[in-house]
Amino acid sequence: MADQLEAREEGVLVPKEMFFTRGRGVHKEKLQSFELALRDAGIEKGNLVRVSSIFPPGCKIVPPAKGLKRLRPGQILHVVLAEAATNEPNRLICAAIGLAQPAAKGAYGYLSEHHSYGETEKRAGEYVEDLAATMLATTFGLEIDPNTAYDERRDLYRMSGHIVRTRRIVQTAEGDKLGRWTTVAAAAVLLF
Repeated sequence: MADQLEAREEGVLVPKEMFFTRGRGVHKEKLQSFELALRDAGIEKGNLVRVSSIFPPGCKIVPPAKGLKRLRPGQILHVVLAEAATNEPNRLICAAIGLAQPAAKGAYGYLSEHHSYGETEKRAGEYVEDLAATMLATTFGLEIDPNTAYDERRDLYRMSGHIVRTRRIVQTAEGDKLGRWTTVAAAAVLLF
C-alpha cells in the first residue's frame, strides 16, 4: 500500500493487478450492441480509457471474478481493448487479447490486441499470442523469422529463457441472422 501511495504522489501510476474478460452483444443499434458486449464482459459501468500494450513489471493476473468485484460505477478503467462488429448475417467476427510475460523479475511484458473477420477462435488466439511474444522477443534482441510457424517460434521464445508464459482471451461470434449489429469485445483491465 505504501508503494502505491508513494507512486501516486510522484504522479506515476503503475497497475498492480490485471484481469482478462470478454463479451458479446446483439442489438439493432451498433452502439447498443457494443454496450451489451461490455455488459456481458462485466465492464459496462466503467469509463474506459484505452491504453497501449505494456504489461507492467510485477503486475499480478487475478481471476475475472476478483477483478470485477473491485470495480465501481463511473470508475476510470484503463484497458487494452479489442472489438469487432458486424451487421452482416453469419459473418464471423473476433476480438482477442494476447499476453507475453518475461521470465526476468522486474521486466515488462507485452499485451497485444487483434480484431478480425472470418477467423476462428483458435487461429485468432494463436495470432494474438504470437504477436505479443514476438514484440517481447525483439526487446531481447532475438532474431525472428516471420515466415516460421508460430509453434516453432514459441519453442524458440521459451528456449531463449526470456519469455516464461503466453496466454490469450478470445471472443468470437457470427453476425445475427436478422442483420442486427453483433459486437464482440476482449479486454485486459488494469487495476491500481
